[in-house]
Amino acid sequence: MSQAASQAWAFYRDVATSRTVWTVRDDGGYPAPKTTEGRAQPFWSSLSRVQRIIKTVPAYHGFQPHEIPWTEFCERWVPGLTRDSIRVGVNWSGPRAVGYDMEPIRVQQSVEALIERPNERA
Repeated sequence: MSQAASQAWAFYRDVATSRTVWTVRDDGGYPAPKTTEGRAQPFWSSLSRVQRIIKTVPAYHGFQPHEIPWTEFCERWVPGLTRDSIRVGVNWSGPRAVGYDMEPIRVQQSVEALIERPNERA
């Protein structure tokens, strides 16, 4: 399994358990950098992952963690990101904060599948 695939699986599993998603923001709002597939907004499955990126990736210095309950992510963020053609960056990691960028509904479906089948989270 690639590093990005491993990070995506960790995202689904952790969010299914915690029912919380994390992103970053500053006074200007939420970042949605250009990627190879358009624009993507990064989301992480834990506060510690967000804090590590803020601390180690210069592009994210000055941002603050922002917690989003899972229900709010599904009801407000997924439709908004979809409308704006912004993909979800799942658990970006490494010195440049990179990883999988996915359609918002696909991320929602993947997490919901694990919520419905908790025995598959191991």
